[in-house]
Amino acid sequence: MSNRIDFLNGLKEMTDENLAARIKEDELRLKKLKFAHAVSPLENPMNIRALRRDLARLKTELNKRKKSGK
Repeated sequence: MSNRIDFLNGLKEMTDENLAARIKEDELRLKKLKFAHAVSPLENPMNIRALRRDLARLKTELNKRKKSGK
């Protein structure tokens, strides 16, 4: 739980450009993880779920900023 709070606090300090770059990086990491899992099972497949949720949090924060900026 504490990790999620730290993650969310870190998002508020990031700029829009940093958020967009982090989203692209995480999307690439997610693709690589999914491919690796399809080829051979991962040691901890819950990493895929955690990364997917973090990616959703990043996108949500970016969308909030875009809507409030209008």
